[in-house]
Amino acid sequence: MYFKRFYDTDLAQASYMVGCQKTGECLVVDPVRDIAQYVDEAKSQKLRVTHVTETHIHADYLSGSRELAKATGAKLLLSDEGGESWQYTYDDGNQVKLHDGDTFMVGNVRIQAVHTPGHTPEHLSFLVTDTSRGDTPSMILTGDFVFVGDLGRPDLLDEAAGGQDTRFIGAKQMFASLRDTFLTLPDYVQVWPGHGSGSACGKALGAVPTTTVGYERALSWWGKLVEQGDEDAFTHELLSGQPDAPLYYGRMKTENRDGPALLDQVKPLAELSADEVKAKLAAGARLIDTRKKEQHQAAAPVGSVNIPDGGTLETWAGWLLKPDREFILLAPGERAEALRRKLWMVGLDHVVGFLPSPEELDTAPAQPIPATELSQHPDALILDVRAKAEYEEGHIPGARQLHAGRLPWTLDTLPRDREIVVHCQGGARSAAAASLLRTEGFAVLELAGGYDAWAKSQNT
Repeated sequence: MYFKRFYDTDLAQASYMVGCQKTGECLVVDPVRDIAQYVDEAKSQKLRVTHVTETHIHADYLSGSRELAKATGAKLLLSDEGGESWQYTYDDGNQVKLHDGDTFMVGNVRIQAVHTPGHTPEHLSFLVTDTSRGDTPSMILTGDFVFVGDLGRPDLLDEAAGGQDTRFIGAKQMFASLRDTFLTLPDYVQVWPGHGSGSACGKALGAVPTTTVGYERALSWWGKLVEQGDEDAFTHELLSGQPDAPLYYGRMKTENRDGPALLDQVKPLAELSADEVKAKLAAGARLIDTRKKEQHQAAAPVGSVNIPDGGTLETWAGWLLKPDREFILLAPGERAEALRRKLWMVGLDHVVGFLPSPEELDTAPAQPIPATELSQHPDALILDVRAKAEYEEGHIPGARQLHAGRLPWTLDTLPRDREIVVHCQGGARSAAAASLLRTEGFAVLELAGGYDAWAKSQNT
């Protein structure tokens, strides 16, 4: 049996390839839209992608299952559990509906679908058995069911997808899935989850890639509660302290259910002139400034949102941008194509070109103010774009907490007749958030060094 984990550090997302070298077949589980990595890996291992599946209708990224199945001619196996409201609405003619207990073979490797609702009603996990070595499963691919040290949150449908009190039903289902499915497995079964540390799909995910059933049974916060049957204590702990859910999750959920747009063959990204960029901006396009925040703040191009090239570009792009317009990348030519592919992860497909330098664009300084000058803006709204948990640990008196991942959907709740001073913990997230507000016409200042700098100023 061949097995490989692919990991996107930005979204803290894992996908998997399971193959049989004897027959040359392989399965890909939870692929992202940049499918070249799976096609290239299969080719390098002399495998064919014959099956594609996913554990559930994802909320934090746009699935590549449809794209990969079409490109390779593979069967697309999707959950048919969860009830009518939680079933896929598209069918490309290559789909197989999966139910609890269904099995299929990838060469000599047996895959069994197990219905594990809780995070979402339709969620499946996959038991993997290498039949050439025996008849018992050696691993389970748990998606957003069981993580290393944590569980998938059951409140995302309420927080980001318009649900009403589905969290309590989800918690009850999670408890039952653990009791009746996960904890009935042998302790040696390896657990390979769909996310790692940094994902908003749970509150305390471990940084190591894998665990075992026995380890989670013995040392997780939930193991004893489930074995003791204490559902009330389990539900309280599971639902408390969950991080803010970015509101783009609702869009991801809908697009993944109804079928992500197919990318097919895309043309190379064109380099645009400054005049072409200005014309597109005037027509409603948005410039994504991928430079470091210090460069953006020194001379912010008019009509730009600062989302720096680095380990948070996909996440922050999902937070701050909607796919209802064209986008232009302010980025070096050697980085533009890679950055476009990152934006695919959160469904931002309409990137129409790139500009290597802002020299001929209209710019304005956007330098942050030091914490010692905050008192000079007594009428300003202090906008704290950190997570609720950070805010609750300490905040500037009178500040309003609004997670950066909710800004584009809540602009009409912010004042346009007074200054807004934006801050986060250290200044990175707030620089991106402030650039969006500035582009949307708000009078914005940033607090240099964020809450950390303000707290330090109070002690000097």
